[in-house]
Amino acid sequence: MKKIFLSTSFLAIFACLLWSSAFAGIKIGLPYSSPLQFAGIRFFISGLMILPFVGSFKKYFKVLRKHIKLVLFVGLVNNFLQYAAFYMGLSMVPAALGAILIGSTPLFVAMTAHFFMPNDRMTISKLLIFILGIGGIVLVSIGRNNFSTIADASILGIMLLIFVNILSGFGNVVVAMNKEDDLPPLVLSSSAMILGGALLFIISIPIEGYQGEPKPFPYYASLLWLSFLSAAAVSIWFVLLRRKSVKVSDLNFWKFLIPVSGAILAWLILPDEKPSLIAILGMTIIALSLILLNVFKKRYSAPPPSL
Repeated sequence: MKKIFLSTSFLAIFACLLWSSAFAGIKIGLPYSSPLQFAGIRFFISGLMILPFVGSFKKYFKVLRKHIKLVLFVGLVNNFLQYAAFYMGLSMVPAALGAILIGSTPLFVAMTAHFFMPNDRMTISKLLIFILGIGGIVLVSIGRNNFSTIADASILGIMLLIFVNILSGFGNVVVAMNKEDDLPPLVLSSSAMILGGALLFIISIPIEGYQGEPKPFPYYASLLWLSFLSAAAVSIWFVLLRRKSVKVSDLNFWKFLIPVSGAILAWLILPDEKPSLIAILGMTIIALSLILLNVFKKRYSAPPPSL
């Protein structure tokens, strides 16, 4: 049983389920705060939440000094630039289009891994499975949002969300390429989120203004949950990326689960969200793509039959 809970598939699914709850959490808390400031406080708290689990603080800072370049890169790319572009881009495009663009992140990560990681090449079969998964994302997004406003999409907004996907690809690949380093994943996730969160909060002040007034309980409840899920999910993801047997593209394919479980949670929690036949069809296609990928992996990783 312990082996199952520590397996890559189980932990990847668990991390994606945590991330999927962010949609409902953001929708509850964001009306009481501006986007960048909300994200900055969230990630800063997330980094602090991990600190009690990193061990000795003396060792923590010693490791940080040794790996300061990697920490700065991950903090700037994975947290600061990625989420600044995410919130700005999402505000410029319809919800459905934004969900489709962000939902296609696994394909961008896989293409980045193809060019930078020799053991993680894209094949025609794999590409077709990724496209099938993105097709499911399109249907889920159309089934949950009004797609008639697509003409209102800003080219800049689309480019920003594509930039988010590219940053996600590079961030995942860089973490995975440093498997041999003695930098513990918890130290990396904690320091990167503290740095990224602080930078997001700082730039939010001249852009959005400081919002220090007291907030209602739903704001603090959503902030606490979002901080926890980021701390847990990002730390799990960094642990998995640094496993020697894990391929970046295969791991990120599990992220196709995020819009599926996010939609189900929204239907259960938010009163204005209701299931639709198109969205359910999209979920079925995503489930099929996940099954096909795992069959594909087992087929090509199995040892050849003995003669």
